[in-house]
Amino acid sequence: MNQAPVQIQFALISHTNNGKTTLARTLVGVDVGEVRDAAHVTTLAESHPLLTSDAGDTLHLWDTPGFGDSVRLLKRLAMSGNPIGWFLREVIDRYGDKPFWLSQQALRTAKEAADVVLYLVNSSENPDDAGYLPAEMKILEWLGKPVVVLLNQLGPPQPAAAEQAEQARWKRHLDRYPVVREVLALDAFARCWVHERVFYEAVGKLVDESKRAGYARLFATWEANNLARFHAAMRLVSSQLAAAAQDRQAIEEEEKSLARSAMKAVGLAKSDRQRQEKAMAQLVERLNISINAATAQLLKLHQLDPAAAAKINARVRENFAVRAPVDKAQAGLLGAVVSGAATGLSADLMAGGLTFGAGAILGGIVGALTMAGVAWGFNTTTDRSQTTMQFADEFLQSLLVTSVLRYLAVAHFGRGRGNFVESEAPPFWQAEVERAAAKLMAGGAPWQALRDEAPGAASARLDSAITAIASDTLAALYPGSLPLSHQPM
Repeated sequence: MNQAPVQIQFALISHTNNGKTTLARTLVGVDVGEVRDAAHVTTLAESHPLLTSDAGDTLHLWDTPGFGDSVRLLKRLAMSGNPIGWFLREVIDRYGDKPFWLSQQALRTAKEAADVVLYLVNSSENPDDAGYLPAEMKILEWLGKPVVVLLNQLGPPQPAAAEQAEQARWKRHLDRYPVVREVLALDAFARCWVHERVFYEAVGKLVDESKRAGYARLFATWEANNLARFHAAMRLVSSQLAAAAQDRQAIEEEEKSLARSAMKAVGLAKSDRQRQEKAMAQLVERLNISINAATAQLLKLHQLDPAAAAKINARVRENFAVRAPVDKAQAGLLGAVVSGAATGLSADLMAGGLTFGAGAILGGIVGALTMAGVAWGFNTTTDRSQTTMQFADEFLQSLLVTSVLRYLAVAHFGRGRGNFVESEAPPFWQAEVERAAAKLMAGGAPWQALRDEAPGAASARLDSAITAIASDTLAALYPGSLPLSHQPM
C-alpha cells in the first residue's frame, strides 16, 4: 500500500443559483462563502479543506462560480486552444463580462487540478425541463474527469423508498451521458452524517488508483470522527434521560400546628393535591431545563449555534404525537414537556407554587399529566415516612422517543444558510424510533432498575440502549448506509 501522503481535490460546479456554496458549507462544516437567492453570488473559485489524515493526506473542495449561459460557455471552451479563443477570453470576456470569464477560469482550474467533479442539480426541477443540462454535460465531458451528480434541494427528509425513487428518476435521465459515474442524494438542508458516508464511500471508488491508499486514510479519519461524535451525542442523551429517571421530589409535609389545623378546618390550608402539584411542577421545571441544556450541547457538538435549542425543541414538539389516553389539548401540553418546549417557565415556581402567567402554563401541563392519571405521569413512593414523586415508566418511554427524535433533528441539519433554521421533523421518524424502541424493550423497560442504580451506572445502561435504538432507526431510514461495525444487532 502506498504510504506517501496525497492531495486530492473535488471541484463543486453547477448551473448558477443551484446551491453550491450552501452545500459547501454543509460539507466543510463552517460558514464559507456568501449565500443569497441570486445568480452569480460566488464570483471566485475558492478552495476549502475538507479532511486531513495523520499521515499528511489532504482533501480539498473547490467551490466555483455557477454556469450562466452554458451554450455560449461551451462554444468558448471549444476555442480555448487557439489565439482567437485566448483573446476573446482574456480581453473581451475578462473586462466586458466578468461572470462569464470567471466561469471559464473555474472550469480551467477544475480541468487542471480536480480529481473528481461534483455536479450539483436542483432535484425539485424535472430533469426533462432543465434545458441547460445537455450543454453542461458536454462541458463536463470537456473536463475529462469522473463526474458525480449530487441531488440538492430535495425538500424535507423522505422515507428511503421515496429518496431512492428520486435518485432513480435522475439516474435514468443521466444514463445517456457516460461521463456521469454516480448519482447521489446530498441535500444541503436535510442530510445527516449517514448521507455523507455514502457520498465519501462512492466518490472514493472514482479517485485515481495512485491516490486510493491516501483516500482510504482520509475516509477512515472521517468515519472515526463522525462515529465519535455519534457516540458523544448518545452519551449526552442518555445522561439527561437517566437524570430524569432518577430525579425525585419530596412532597411537602403537612405542617402540624394549632394554627394549621384551624386553617384546614376553614378550608384555607393547602390541600394534599396542591402539595402534590407543587412537587410535580418542580420535577417538570427541572426536566425542561435539563432537556434544553442537553439540546444546546448537542448543537455545539455538531458545530451549530446552541442558542437554537428552543427552536429544535419547539419543532420536535410540533411533530411529535403523544401516545397517551388524553384529549388533544392535554396531548399538546404533554408534548411541551417531553420535547423540552415548556422551558422558560418562571423560576419562582420552585419556591412559590403555581401562579398566573408562567405558573398557569405549568399548572396546565401538570394538570394534563394528572388528568391522564397520576400513574401515567408520576409515581409516588413513601420511604421512611417521606413521600416523594418521580416520573412514571410510560412518561419516561415518551421522553426516550423524543430524545432520539431531538438527536435526529440536530444531526439532519445541513448547515446551509449558517445557524440553525427551522425545518420539518417528518412523522415517519417517530414511527421508526418507536419501532426500534419497542423492539429493544420487548423484554421489559429498564426504568425501575435505573432508579435504583448509581447515576453513572444508570447512564451507561441507557447509553447502550439508546445507541442501539438510534442505530436501528438510522439503519431503517438509510438501508445499507451504516458501516458494518455499526449495524444494529
